[in-house]
Amino acid sequence: MSSAAAAPREPKNEQEVLGTYRQKQSEMQGLIQNLTKIEMDRNEHRLVEETLTPLDPDRRAFRLVGGVLVERTVREVLPTVREHRGNLDIVVQNLKEKLDAKQKETAAWKAKYNIKTQEEAQAANRQ
Repeated sequence: MSSAAAAPREPKNEQEVLGTYRQKQSEMQGLIQNLTKIEMDRNEHRLVEETLTPLDPDRRAFRLVGGVLVERTVREVLPTVREHRGNLDIVVQNLKEKLDAKQKETAAWKAKYNIKTQEEAQAANRQ
């Protein structure tokens, strides 16, 4: 009894198979959107870092903290920007790994239940 509860439940009909497939695709789209947003943030941090690096360390720099613009020096801001970019690099790598795993999982589900998209079905009918 416990082994049946531990194993994933097999879908009963075509609607459940397609529903699970659509859910997996939706999860992939969510990961892609998150990845895109975080990569944009990372690129912004990289641009700020490249802009601040050649500047005088005692020059004034402004930083947005919790919606409030705070005046600091380049010496104070640059290490924080570098640290945040490093953290974003880690998050991007983790999201890419999750996305790869989800793509493999979705492809395996698609192959297991022989799911074809409309484009694939039309291409097969033309041949």
